[in-house]
This record gives sequence, C-alpha cells and structure tokens, in this order.
Amino acid sequence: MKLDTIDLRILDAIQRDGRITKLALAEKAGLSPTPCWMRLRKLEKAGVIIGYHARIAPRRIAPVACVMMEVTLANHRQVDFERFERAVAAIPEIVACWSVGGGVDYILKIMTADIDAYQRL
Repeated sequence: MKLDTIDLRILDAIQRDGRITKLALAEKAGLSPTPCWMRLRKLEKAGVIIGYHARIAPRRIAPVACVMMEVTLANHRQVDFERFERAVAAIPEIVACWSVGGGVDYILKIMTADIDAYQRL
C-alpha cells in the first residue's frame, strides 16, 4: 500500500493519541471528518493499523521490577533461534523480546514483582 502525506499525518496522530476524536483527527490530517474516517478504515483494512492499545502503569497496580536483559546464544542455527523464541513465549514474565545485531542476539524485557523474583526466574 502506498501512503501519502495525509495517511502519514493520520498515522502520526493516532500513534500519539489512540483515543483521538474523529473531528480532531480530521483537523490534524487536513481533511473533513468523513474522508478522514474512510482513510482510517482503509489503513485498518490494509493491515497498516493492527490495533489500538492502552499503556498501563504497572507500578500503580502492584510493586514491579522491570529488567532489560541481554541474551547471547551459544549456537546460531535457525533451529536454535526458533527453540529460544518458543521458550521465551512460554514465560509470562518476559513481556518483550527483540532480536538484535552485533555481539548480542536478543534483548528481553522482563517484569517481575521484585529483583528477587527476577533472579529466581
């Protein structure tokens, strides 16, 4: 899908505020509300927009430790990466996993109740 400047303005606006009103989105995009809404729906149907999410403040719910951790695999065969990613997906405390280049293979974001819970994990 080829995006024009109006599409990019729509995407920028909803990334900054996923709860933006139709009218405010149209103003930011430089369109009237109906054509803006039609473009938004087109972006959703094309899979450019894959969802709307809330950013949660975990510390408001319970004590939490957020740890970023580097992982380097001993072997670099495709099967090793796939096995590692399956294992990571099975651990609920690992909330994000990024594959990176250079001397490190992955960066993990881990959320636990405290540092002791992280160390036990």
